[in-house]
Amino acid sequence: MNAATLLVLALGIRHGTDPDHLAAIDGLTRIRPRAMNGVYFALGHGIVVILLAVGIGRLLAARFAFVGPWMLMLIGVLNVFRLIRPHHEHREKRRPVVAQPVLLGMLLAAGFETSSQLSALILAGQSNPWLLGVAFAGGMILVDGIDGLLASSTQRLAHEGSASAKTASRVLGIIIVMFAFGLGGAELTGVELNRIAFPLGLGMFAIVVAIRSWARVGRSRADALPLRMDGALN
Repeated sequence: MNAATLLVLALGIRHGTDPDHLAAIDGLTRIRPRAMNGVYFALGHGIVVILLAVGIGRLLAARFAFVGPWMLMLIGVLNVFRLIRPHHEHREKRRPVVAQPVLLGMLLAAGFETSSQLSALILAGQSNPWLLGVAFAGGMILVDGIDGLLASSTQRLAHEGSASAKTASRVLGIIIVMFAFGLGGAELTGVELNRIAFPLGLGMFAIVVAIRSWARVGRSRADALPLRMDGALN
């Protein structure tokens, strides 16, 4: 593995922390609670990046670029309904089109062309584009896959009745709605966010991880309380 491949792998990891990825994956998990959402989203995103890196699909991506921000805002709208009616979250068997993670990843790749993605495409022009495209996608899959797994586990704990996980899920839902509307609206109105995408994404990732960790600590304490009570009675 040469230096260019390692650099593009790092760019893929960095791209996976972009706030639009976190908002899309976490928002999607509240609609479609699956542990593999992040992996499938990154695969769809990576397919478009690979096609762009090898010089094909640019016209198609340009024509569908406007859809990405609207899809992210639709994620926000659906999450508003989940906040209003949380008890319906796991009963709906039919999922909207936006809840297809591969398709969502592809559309956001066309609509949100961030600096790390552009850097990878530039490097692809100087080296093997297929290899660099796969390396970039691999970095995204690593980060987005972990995010999807953590998001799914939080939703599972909430569905099992954990009070702390339910609170965490609701707080995360509010955060996701804010970011989905904010990022989608910024892209539609032409507001440039590339300069703050990295710190914004890292900050959001840290907040999300902290809330999920709190939910698990709260669940562990709640499980340990009956044991301590049983020990006291005995």
